[in-house]
Amino acid sequence: MIVEQLSLKDSTWHNSINTIEIVPNIILLFVSPMFKAKTELVEQLLKMYPNVNLLGCSTAGEISGITVTDETVSLTAIKFEKVQHQLEIVKIEHKNQSFKAGASLAQKLKSEDLKHILLFSDGLNVNGADLVSGLRSVLPSTSITGGLAGDGYDFKETFVIANKDITDKIAVGIGLYGNELKVGYSSKGGWDSFGIERRVTKSDENVLYELDGFPALELYKSFLGDNAKKLPSSGLLFPLNLRVNESDAPVVRTILGVNEAEQSLTFAGNIPEGAYVRLMKANVDRLINGAEDSAKKAINVTKQHTELAILISCVGRRLVLKQLVEEEVEVVREIIGEKPKITGFYSYGEIAPFGLFSPCELHNQTMTITTLSE
Repeated sequence: MIVEQLSLKDSTWHNSINTIEIVPNIILLFVSPMFKAKTELVEQLLKMYPNVNLLGCSTAGEISGITVTDETVSLTAIKFEKVQHQLEIVKIEHKNQSFKAGASLAQKLKSEDLKHILLFSDGLNVNGADLVSGLRSVLPSTSITGGLAGDGYDFKETFVIANKDITDKIAVGIGLYGNELKVGYSSKGGWDSFGIERRVTKSDENVLYELDGFPALELYKSFLGDNAKKLPSSGLLFPLNLRVNESDAPVVRTILGVNEAEQSLTFAGNIPEGAYVRLMKANVDRLINGAEDSAKKAINVTKQHTELAILISCVGRRLVLKQLVEEEVEVVREIIGEKPKITGFYSYGEIAPFGLFSPCELHNQTMTITTLSE
């Protein structure tokens, strides 16, 4: 496995891509919504490498090495020598089709020697939790990692890249096949819960209407104070900790939208009736420690050297960390060492198991790390 990485800018990308020395069979593209030449870039790469599989998505910030930038493309060229791969796309015209789309994608990728799936999805028009559940319904023991596309802090439109397609309302998955692939993964947060735990008394999939019988939006605003005026973006600072069953590991859910007329909150993943939630807030040191823990667990899965680390961190973490955002990337570098390439993006949702023996889930507000080697 050979990996090359570039950070592309609108003004210089033509010259930059000509410096790639390998003939890649996979190229990952994490693209700022503000990068103007994305269509031309994809066309040029497909012309240069007609047999390559291109995949990626829009971002809320691009990660290249230990640098976090905007208005760029984090390009990672990968040449597998033994691992086989297959790229598939599914359309998701409406959120309620997400589970079916996930199951369909899994059927397309299913094979006895399937080792891992990298998955990237529209970040606004897809129910990420249902998409993952659909994949797991067909492939319960296959590891899956990836993320939901971002759109900076705007929450207006995201896109997914799948070879020549650059569009919303799709998900793309690339299956990696064969025992030669060594993959590690982990997902950790670092947020603090506060306040009392409240029961979800009315919800519909990822839309929350009532907590303890009270209108959800009204109750949520009462905790935010002046931050309530900045919803939904300020909701990134105050996600919910969700616990469905006492035995389940809690997951974090981030607000994507509010409905004043219905007094409801829309989340990136499902909020089942009967579940219990608590409000969360950020602690900068704990967020960075969470990234460190995620790196340690990802490396521990493979117990050997890695060639590439794919970091997918939540836009909410970036909003909290602000000028310290690169510290959570730097701490990953300290754990995995100097040799592996690091790529990634800030997302609207992270997809990964918590660790080796955990099922794949949609997360929010985590640092998710996937390590690959051959």
